[in-house]
Amino acid sequence: MRAQRFSHFDDFFTFYVHEHRHPANRALHACGTIAGLAVLIAALALGRYWLALLWIPIGYGFAWAGHFLIEKNKPATLAHPLWSFLSDFRMLALMVTGRLGPWLARAEKTAPD
Repeated sequence: MRAQRFSHFDDFFTFYVHEHRHPANRALHACGTIAGLAVLIAALALGRYWLALLWIPIGYGFAWAGHFLIEKNKPATLAHPLWSFLSDFRMLALMVTGRLGPWLARAEKTAPD
């Protein structure tokens, strides 16, 4: 299966949000992103630089569990690593500020299924 192509980040983000429809999946993503950042910052602050690499399995472990166990889809990271990484933070910011709703509605309207 070929990776879907996107010409604009907002188009990708709409797809990304569609792949994160289930609230539990989004919660796991938020936990993974926050825990991964906390480990990264703590490792750097304590001078344990090699421990900073733990952000990868922590962040992606939570997120991929959400995809495979809850959402039953493939993580967008596999086909679009940079945009997915950026979208994790964008989605978290929108969740925290209560502004994700319009994106969820847009994703439902433009859903390919």
